Amino acid sequence: MEVEMTIRGLMMDPVTNTPIVILKDVAGDTVLPIWVGVYEANAIALEMEKVSTPRPMTHDLIKNVLTGLETQVHKVVVTELREDTFYAVIWLERSGDVISIDSRPSDALALALRVDCPIFVDDLVLKNSKLAANMSDRVTSEELRKWLEGLNDEDLGKYKM
Repeated sequence: MEVEMTIRGLMMDPVTNTPIVILKDVAGDTVLPIWVGVYEANAIALEMEKVSTPRPMTHDLIKNVLTGLETQVHKVVVTELREDTFYAVIWLERSGDVISIDSRPSDALALALRVDCPIFVDDLVLKNSKLAANMSDRVTSEELRKWLEGLNDEDLGKYKM
C-alpha cells in the first residue's frame, strides 16, 4: 500500500549539516525526513521556489526529454528502506506502455515537482523508518525543526542516499 505525500519543506540537519527533505502525508499526520545531497536539495529548492535558471538543469533536461518522447510521469514512489538507504521508482507511461525506472528518492522528488505528479511512500517504508513520526496538521516549521534537533546523534544522519 502506498501513502500519498507532499514535500513539506527542506531543512539542514543541525549535526551533519546535510540537507533533509521533509515529506508529509497528505491525508494524515505522518512526516518522513530523507537526507539528500546538497546538489539534489538545491534542485528541489529551485523548483519549490519557482526560480528559473538561464539554462536547463539536469531535472529540467529529464522533463524536456520525457516531453519530447511523449512520455508522462504518473507518479514517483519511495519504495524501500534497505540498510539505511532509501530507494525510489519513477512510473512512466509512453504509448500505453508503463515503465518503472529505478531512482534515488531525491532525483524522483525533483522530477515530480517539475512534472507535477503525485509522490507516494510505501507504507512499509514508513513503518520501518524510526524517524517517521506522527504530527498534528498544525505543526509549524519551528516545531518540526525542534523535533528534528531533538533526535539523538545515532538517529541523525543515519539515512543516506
